[in-house]
Amino acid sequence: MPSIDVLFEAAKAIQAKAYAPYSRFKVGAAIATPDGKVFTGCNVENAAYPVGSCAEAGAISAMIAAGGSRIAQIVVMGEGENLVTPCGGCRQRIREFAMPDTPIHIAGPEGIRKSFTLDELLPFSFGPDNLGAR
Repeated sequence: MPSIDVLFEAAKAIQAKAYAPYSRFKVGAAIATPDGKVFTGCNVENAAYPVGSCAEAGAISAMIAAGGSRIAQIVVMGEGENLVTPCGGCRQRIREFAMPDTPIHIAGPEGIRKSFTLDELLPFSFGPDNLGAR
């Protein structure tokens, strides 16, 4: 699996490509899969605000498009002094492809600021296992 430093650099590189002309708040995300592949995404805003997409959603879409199905760990890179954790919708998106103990690393320009497990960010979550075999 790629090191956290590799994921940090990937998230930092994609963050620079974010399209955020309205908020001017760029976010990048880098996902590692169990087989060692890395997928990235950045936020993409739209003049019609609800139509934009989050960095985590972009990285997950890239993973799925390439045939991946599991998140081994993720780095989310944001700006400013506060922790930029995944929004509620992205926590649920991550839950679809991750286990409760999956590491979610929160980064700023200087490096990793804090690490959480998915279960810490989304306790008692609803996921695929709740639906059982259908």
